[in-house]
Amino acid sequence: MFGVNDEEPLSLNQSSRRKPQKKITPQRLKNIGLYYLKRFETSVENLRAVLRRRIDAYARENPEWNRYEAYQWAEDVLAEFERLHYLDDNRYAELKVRNYLNAGKPARYIQNKLRAKGIDVAQIESVLSEEEYDPLKMALKFAERKKIGPYRSAENRCEFRQKDMGTLVRAGFDYDVVCEVLNYELAEE
Repeated sequence: MFGVNDEEPLSLNQSSRRKPQKKITPQRLKNIGLYYLKRFETSVENLRAVLRRRIDAYARENPEWNRYEAYQWAEDVLAEFERLHYLDDNRYAELKVRNYLNAGKPARYIQNKLRAKGIDVAQIESVLSEEEYDPLKMALKFAERKKIGPYRSAENRCEFRQKDMGTLVRAGFDYDVVCEVLNYELAEE
């Protein structure tokens, strides 16, 4: 494959180049944030990371451009979104905790996921304490979904006990709860 002057071949990078980033302005950052919020409920810290990635991508293509001024624009956008209640970390935490509990996720898993999104530990604990959280019930729900432990066929249960134990522990359930789940249906039969 040859270029325009048919003397030098095009490199792979030249033929599959991305189009240049659009200029970052305060209004553009606001639009990016609104579009993101239209599709996802998110935390302040996560939206900050999204906006910063866009700023950094533009700054890589335009090294003379002042990214630190744009970071301030992003902070202004975040403050406005919080003031208008488009962003609310507590609402986000409540939503995610409810979803994770419905999926049978353990408290440790929920805490790690929300901390990664920038939610304060005290806030996570507060939301978790408001919800009904029974570790045994969550572990049984998880086991049922994965078809392990008491939800495995009786002839395979002993053979796969260690594997099921590892699955439950890696999911974030405490050892005592895991043992209770693995013995759950065996004790009732």
